[in-house]
Amino acid sequence: MVETEYEKTYIPLIGEDAPSFEAMTTQGPINFPEDYKGKWVILFSHPADFTPVCTTEFMTFASMQEEFKKMNTELIGVSIDSIFSHIAWLKRIEEKIEYKGMKNVKIGFPVIADLEMDVVKKYGMVRVKDSRIQTARATFVIDPESKIRAIVYYPVNNGRNIQEFKRLISAMQKNYAEDVSTPANWQPGDDVIIRTPRSMNEVEKRLEKVQDEVYCLDWFICLRKDSKNNLG
Repeated sequence: MVETEYEKTYIPLIGEDAPSFEAMTTQGPINFPEDYKGKWVILFSHPADFTPVCTTEFMTFASMQEEFKKMNTELIGVSIDSIFSHIAWLKRIEEKIEYKGMKNVKIGFPVIADLEMDVVKKYGMVRVKDSRIQTARATFVIDPESKIRAIVYYPVNNGRNIQEFKRLISAMQKNYAEDVSTPANWQPGDDVIIRTPRSMNEVEKRLEKVQDEVYCLDWFICLRKDSKNNLG
């Protein structure tokens, strides 16, 4: 909980239903989660329009939007700036800003104008600075059943690693599709961890059974070879 002179805000937990909302965006009104049923969603907040770190993040998210779409994943940005500020900033990015080979970048995903802070309060996307409440650099990954599956907060001065969110969604989609886990630094196509035995009988069977695609480092950690990458 974060308590300020304004009010308390709650950060929803992993596994909980993503809070619902209706909002006006740069792409028109949205009704969440109804408009996004059956899709993965990256809902992310940024401190303010016309700021340098946020500009590089938005350009990178936009440049990867089609990659995310191929993974059945939609992007939604949000801050407490007005719709007019959002539009002016996104047009300036498209017309003026060139960064790391990216230029004429059109921000095609919706950006919520949350002047009343209805959305950011529901998600705890706030930071306190000099007794003022501002939008944090927060990211929520939401699954096709509208459950929160990952929550990441970055300091205001540090831009997000957008590739990491693509990797994370690939890993979670692998988890859902094949009932496996992914080890540290996993990348699509790497070996995956199979379910830990839940009884002595399962342990003995696992150690006795030899499979070409499965190998064990010990009874509690066995991996399966996975040369395929069907999830992006």
